[in-house]
Amino acid sequence: MPELTDKVEPHYTFGWRGAVVLIMGAMLPVILLNVGVFLAETVFGVHIQQNDLYLILSNAVLWMGAIWAFDYFECRAVTGRPLRFNLDPMNIRTYALIFPLMFGMMLIAEFLSGQLPVTGPFFGPMYEVFTELMEQMTQNTVTLVILAVIMAPVFEEVVFRGIIQKGLINKGMKPMTAIWISAVVFGIVHANPWQFIGAVLLGYVLGMVYHRTKSLLMPVLLHAFNNLLSVLLLTYSDTESFSEAFAVSEYLLLAVGILIVALFHYLFAKKYSQALN
Repeated sequence: MPELTDKVEPHYTFGWRGAVVLIMGAMLPVILLNVGVFLAETVFGVHIQQNDLYLILSNAVLWMGAIWAFDYFECRAVTGRPLRFNLDPMNIRTYALIFPLMFGMMLIAEFLSGQLPVTGPFFGPMYEVFTELMEQMTQNTVTLVILAVIMAPVFEEVVFRGIIQKGLINKGMKPMTAIWISAVVFGIVHANPWQFIGAVLLGYVLGMVYHRTKSLLMPVLLHAFNNLLSVLLLTYSDTESFSEAFAVSEYLLLAVGILIVALFHYLFAKKYSQALN
């Protein structure tokens, strides 16, 4: 695995070859894992897929395989050095700006996602699959915390911000374009329209914060914060909606979200004034 403590970042880039390496690196270990699961079930009668450990293990090998493949076949092959990311903590003022910004964007994302239909010939079957998957993931709170609050923020931020976004910028792409591309890919990977909108908007915040602070720790913490709030809502109110959980108008929360994002985006951009063009 790549080292995450050194402040010196290799000048790797990201393109079509890097995308193929990431995809293949993610697929191969999952295929091998499922072959092992199949053999365990047919030979020993052990049904591993019914266990929460399988969810954790399959998620881990997918992301670790992708990161290792890019590190070995792209970064080391081109630069001769491993992937390394700056994980510097920021000052208190930075945290006081980025966490409200993230929360405000969550409120906006919730409203926009809530406008999508959940019935009909197209959305209906897709929503059923989505809800079944969410039910499987949320049956065990400990498993959900491990997957959503610990693993996802670390692995996904390394890939989408640390590799894709930074690699595109290193290649010469304008930062704002790279931020939005990584955010859209981040949304597509969630593989359903209800999470796509939120993932794109939140991905923009994560990418913008990473680019301005230069510390991958910041988007990791914000990502964990977002997922932790969702886990708390699901655990204590059986919904991911702030509007439903607190019986507040979704339009009021949208207005609050817009005001928060406008204010804290301005203050954060003023503090970290690096150009995004």
